[in-house]
Amino acid sequence: MNISYNWLRELVDFDLSVNDLAVKLTSVGLAVEGTNAHGDDWILDVDLTSNRPDCLSHLGVAREISVISNSKFQVSDSKSSGSGKTALSQGLAGLEDAKLCPRFTARLIRNVKVGPSPEWLVDRLEAVGERSINNIADATNYVMLELGQPMHAFDYDKIAGKRLIVRRAHAEEKITTLDEIERNLDSSMLAICDADEPVAIAGIMGGLDSSITDSTVNVLLEVAYFDRANLRATSRKLNLTTEASYRFERGVDIENLVRASIRATELICEIAGGEMVEFQDIHPSPIENSDITTLDLPRAVKRLTGLEVGADRCGEILSSLGIVAVDGPSTEPYRSPSWRHDLAIEEDLVEEVARHVGFDQIESKLPPALGAGEYQATEMREKGMRQALLGLGFSEALSYSFVEEAHDTAYETVPGLRDEQQKDQFVTLKAAVISGAVRMRPTLLPGLLDAIRHNLNHQNRDLKLFEIGKAFATTAGQDGLPNEQKLLAVVITGGEAMEQRAIPARDVDFYDVKGAVECAISSLGVDAVGFSPSEVKHLQKGQASAILVDGENVGYLGRLSGEVAAQYKFKSPIYLAEINLQHILQLSNGQITYHPLAKYPSIIRDVSLIVSRKMTFSQINSAVLAQNAGLCRSIVFVDIYDGKGLAKDERSLTVRLEYRSDEHTLVESEVEALHEQIITGIENSLGIRRRFQ
Repeated sequence: MNISYNWLRELVDFDLSVNDLAVKLTSVGLAVEGTNAHGDDWILDVDLTSNRPDCLSHLGVAREISVISNSKFQVSDSKSSGSGKTALSQGLAGLEDAKLCPRFTARLIRNVKVGPSPEWLVDRLEAVGERSINNIADATNYVMLELGQPMHAFDYDKIAGKRLIVRRAHAEEKITTLDEIERNLDSSMLAICDADEPVAIAGIMGGLDSSITDSTVNVLLEVAYFDRANLRATSRKLNLTTEASYRFERGVDIENLVRASIRATELICEIAGGEMVEFQDIHPSPIENSDITTLDLPRAVKRLTGLEVGADRCGEILSSLGIVAVDGPSTEPYRSPSWRHDLAIEEDLVEEVARHVGFDQIESKLPPALGAGEYQATEMREKGMRQALLGLGFSEALSYSFVEEAHDTAYETVPGLRDEQQKDQFVTLKAAVISGAVRMRPTLLPGLLDAIRHNLNHQNRDLKLFEIGKAFATTAGQDGLPNEQKLLAVVITGGEAMEQRAIPARDVDFYDVKGAVECAISSLGVDAVGFSPSEVKHLQKGQASAILVDGENVGYLGRLSGEVAAQYKFKSPIYLAEINLQHILQLSNGQITYHPLAKYPSIIRDVSLIVSRKMTFSQINSAVLAQNAGLCRSIVFVDIYDGKGLAKDERSLTVRLEYRSDEHTLVESEVEALHEQIITGIENSLGIRRRFQ
């Protein structure tokens, strides 16, 4: 956001050089990234966080300066009350969707003369990076930059029916916007329409057919407040972002509409002639400012920041910012102003006080030893799991907890996180910390897949990543708090790289991620791990499995589906798993027992079995274990053959059986007899046969 130093001086009386002002603004959270000279003015490049839309204007920044410099805040009063000689009208506009547009104003200005703007206005706009268009458009842009309220001017004589209607667009309606691009609308989008068709996409961009031209005589000025979430969704669907939509998405001041309308109208009348004729303000359901309860604000400031700030100083700072005590300076609720959408709880008030007292005044101290820093009950088990995954060659990743709405339907969440009875299962942020990332993540996969893509773009092909973090979903409880579950996610791609080798020995596959999951869960002291074929939304059909612990589904693993992989432009297969780690950590870890190394050698027997395509290794493993052969110590998967010599519905599955005794060295005859007994038993029980007799 470009801010003019001279413009600020017109709004607040302060005595700070441009460099000192830059330092002061940065210290209160409005980071000034640079200053540039422009004629006799200085321009400050202010980097704002998304929760401070009130400072997307000179008015908002001037308000902060008034607190910094303890100066008088000089907001210019309008010459008109909003009606005055202007007739109140009911015929300029109609509102059909008050949910998506809580307030809408329309003002008719007659007999204007469209032309170039005066030099002072052109210079001021160019100083902050805006180009001059004509005196009408420049006036609306000037007021937006001054007061933070976007607005749009229509050619009144081009409005069919001489009336604006705010409604949802009809399916397949079209509008050619000011950038001369035809855009398709749908019923989820809010449009400003005349009697025939849309004339503007609400809060984003006006239509070309109703735009101001040199022949315009009568102007219809619209100033409104639009629903932030709907406008954001519309902007994303249309891939259209403007200065207006940028402000509306973050939130404007609903109580500032009339003042902005009057200010723009007076400026238009001043530089383009004309006269105010009619005005209409549609505000069916006024929004009440929220109250923030605090029992003792100075004590809260001390507890959270260590700063000693008296009640009078707290009240002075907050009142200067427009945050007023309802019935007292510190023991009763405070009321947030209409331009601050980010204030909701006591901690928000503490932050406002602390940033103006000075974050640099907060001393470095060790926290009191009230349990802080101690190990949690499951922390050592998690540490062991991390070490196990690191030993397999994995690297731990950390990703943001905020994701975009586009991921809502792309991934299936792990069992136990979401309540299937809930309609809206996603936790949505009121003020996004990252532009577009308005969801608290219901899965860890978007962050990990972004990390995979980032590495692949930097030519890192052989990747093994894991992340331990929380995912979030809504609940139906009375407290309204979201459900938080700790998850484990692993992602692998590329080849299995061997130490001291530049070329991978082989490509990773399904069994690599399966082995990583088995190792991770086993390191937690849980042995009853199983797998079952499953269909998972984001996994390739036929290469997806449910992860079972004690017979209960706790997650999924498999190959990333082609649809999701295409969105990331992955060319190599991606294998991944996601597990409800919190559920597993609640299980008691089994007692670890140690045995001496075997004294006597084992005998290995490999056998290839012809089985149906539907049969799994798990079934064969269970059939062998069911025979309770004490000398058979293990059975492991070796290979699958599918080709010449086998029927279409058959394949050859090779397994390896290990035989060993703790008392003596086995001889060939006793192993051969036992091996034949086991193989014959599984042939009879499963209806399979040996490939080679």
